[in-house]
Amino acid sequence: MNLKPLHDRIVVEPASAEETTAGGIILPDSAKEKPQRGTVLAVGPGKTLDSGALAPIDVKAGDVVLYGKYAGTEVKVGGSDYVILRADDVLGVVTETKTKVGSKK
Repeated sequence: MNLKPLHDRIVVEPASAEETTAGGIILPDSAKEKPQRGTVLAVGPGKTLDSGALAPIDVKAGDVVLYGKYAGTEVKVGGSDYVILRADDVLGVVTETKTKVGSKK
């Protein structure tokens, strides 16, 4: 990928939209919801504050993030779709939780 984000921008590859519902109904393209989850591919250096200091970004390449439904700008580079977000548009980072086998939750 030849896309380098500037300032506090993040390049995200959106997760694929759901093809079927939980009941097994196949959704047409017009009924699919825009994904709000994706994998971070590249991160800019950070935002320059009024004091001149650089505020680092809390996510790194490889993180799976959640972002707002209408956040960011969709771009197509080399035939692939990406979303460019500001660091403020990221709502959270998805982490995997491991449970012990046989434990009750």
